[in-house]
Amino acid sequence: MGEQQTGWGGRPVYVIDGSRTPFIKARGKPGPFAAADLAVAAGQPLLARQPFSPAEFDEVILGCVMPGPREANIARVVALRLGCGERMPAWTVQRNCASGLQSIDAAAQNIASGRSSLVLAGGVESMSHIPLLFGEKFVNWLGEWARARTSMARLKLLAALRPGYFKPVIALLCGLTDPTVGLSMGQTAEIIAHRFGIKREQMDRFAMHSHNRAVAALENGHLDEIETIYDSSGSHYERDDGVRINTSMRRLARLKPVFDRDVGNVTAGNSAQITDGGAWVILASEEMVSRHNLPVMGQLIDSQWAGLDPAQMGLGPVHAMAPIMQRHGFDSADVDYYEINEAFAAQVLACQTAWTDADFCRTELDRDTPFSAIDNERLNIDGGAVAIGHPVGASGARIVLHMLKLLQFRNARRGMVSLCIGGGQGGAMLIERPAE
Repeated sequence: MGEQQTGWGGRPVYVIDGSRTPFIKARGKPGPFAAADLAVAAGQPLLARQPFSPAEFDEVILGCVMPGPREANIARVVALRLGCGERMPAWTVQRNCASGLQSIDAAAQNIASGRSSLVLAGGVESMSHIPLLFGEKFVNWLGEWARARTSMARLKLLAALRPGYFKPVIALLCGLTDPTVGLSMGQTAEIIAHRFGIKREQMDRFAMHSHNRAVAALENGHLDEIETIYDSSGSHYERDDGVRINTSMRRLARLKPVFDRDVGNVTAGNSAQITDGGAWVILASEEMVSRHNLPVMGQLIDSQWAGLDPAQMGLGPVHAMAPIMQRHGFDSADVDYYEINEAFAAQVLACQTAWTDADFCRTELDRDTPFSAIDNERLNIDGGAVAIGHPVGASGARIVLHMLKLLQFRNARRGMVSLCIGGGQGGAMLIERPAE
């Protein structure tokens, strides 16, 4: 292992192991696991196989967008349940869809600066457990009811109660809508699909390939980062259960647009699935690798965060990857494999198009020339969130972990992971597998 300079400066940062749960599709009611349960289920087998004690971590960092009401600072809850000890600092980060990547980035910065040497970092989300809320009118009514002291006052309040007060506010839908531009994430996908001329057939074909690739990866054992988990009734889960074996263009074509019912093309079939899941990686300094004789999966080289128009948030990966490529003097072929999180098929296709568009690169990336095309055979080759699902807090950690596994399996050197982020941001990370 060399003293290669990282994007954070200072000491090199290595990933030595990782694991994740299967991603479990939400099916209209709370799933079998709360977010903390998922993080614990992914972490227990990972920590059990390490040559060091969980108490030897310097900190635990966990990305999560909407932890449950009993999971305040969910990182601390999980760290205690994993046996890291009462003296273990633990903190939760939230950067929407890239929360899991943010946790890894924060851990890498602390290791590079010397503040930490061994960190457990990851992401989790139980989207099926995101709560239903009372509307403001009913909340105000409940407040008045609590203050009422006489029977007459309560009778007046009961007379004022209206059936509409009981209509729930679906927190998940609120979270998937940008408050500054008033658009759902699916509507933003329609906008960039229109901008770059992405057609329905292209979206559906991309979705079909995502499922086919995920099926092949599962059947060929290329997703060995998944740990089997068990619920309280004894049922077990060993694979991503949203992956469809029999997906076809004909089946996908039958689905109606969801976000623009009149002229739209984004459907449930070519969008990421709402899912529950968690993922972890263990980051270590060179000193800790040597002390415990740890295997090295890869080194984190550089990262970048970018902001852009929230109405076109799906282009975030392009804005985040480009500065990394420019800092290192890379063109597309210099990176062996790419993972661009599949929030929507249209979004990834638009990113691919923007990457090679001369006008876009000149006006939005300040490049004189566009990048060369990213080969489809080097992008999301084991499927992505359209097939696997996108538990928003976990996906950033999942794609880092899978990229590390992919580089090992393919005996490749360099990978880039990236996500679009609700609210108009993008995040990316460059990863290398050290030479033997």
